[in-house]
Amino acid sequence: MSEETEQRKNSENKHSESNKMAREVEDLSQPKSRIVYEAIKQAGQEELTRPTQSLLWSGIAAGILISFSVLGEAILRTYLPDAPYAYLIENIGYSLGFMLVILGRMQLFTENTITTVLPLIEDFKKKNLFCVAKLWSIVLAANVIGAFLITALYVFTPALPEDVAPAMLSLSEHAVFMPPLDSFYKAIPAGILIAAIVWMIPQSESSAFMIILVFTWLIAAGDFTHIVAGSVEMAYLMWLGKLGFMDATFGFFLPVFLGNVVGGTLIFSFLVWGQVKNEIE
Repeated sequence: MSEETEQRKNSENKHSESNKMAREVEDLSQPKSRIVYEAIKQAGQEELTRPTQSLLWSGIAAGILISFSVLGEAILRTYLPDAPYAYLIENIGYSLGFMLVILGRMQLFTENTITTVLPLIEDFKKKNLFCVAKLWSIVLAANVIGAFLITALYVFTPALPEDVAPAMLSLSEHAVFMPPLDSFYKAIPAGILIAAIVWMIPQSESSAFMIILVFTWLIAAGDFTHIVAGSVEMAYLMWLGKLGFMDATFGFFLPVFLGNVVGGTLIFSFLVWGQVKNEIE
């Protein structure tokens, strides 16, 4: 091999290594917010193409499983000693249902206030808006159906321990009977926190358990309102005959629904879009 050929080959190798290193640096330096945004947007696009039947069954399962948030909190309230710190410990029970739903990949309405909204914000068309509205309607209705099914079990069978029933009733009355405007405002932080959980998990999958535990505990400890967990409490009171349809709908359900949407979509999702918009364009 001539000296000129060997020099050219060495030069090509160095150039190739330089390009490879440049690509690696670019990958490492890519903004994490953009990576997370793309991951959540892709998840949202996949959700929008799922069959209606799959969404329905997954949503019903989520409505059933989220009841263990209310049940877990009621059990801890029942058996914890009467002490100033008991309130903070009992709210750990509220995280149980969310762990089951989120780690189990069930359809929870408040997660969709960010996942399905990001694709819509980027490509705002009537067709996409219809798809998001359809998915929201199916998932929320399925969550509520699941809530009514599981609370019927608690009310009409011996499944709920007698010792726990008073705490279950107390928690439900506190959540559902607060003034509608209070319910709305308290639902906004809950919507933000659930959207934040969805945003954090893709970049911290190994810490997903702790992320869900801490931030859903904060929802309970802060006395914030959540539409799906709250639907369990609402359904429980309705089965007991302590809450009418009109009061449930206009006094609790709609204010909390709107508050969660404001927190999860109008605040968190648009803030996320704002920080990556220019990079995407």
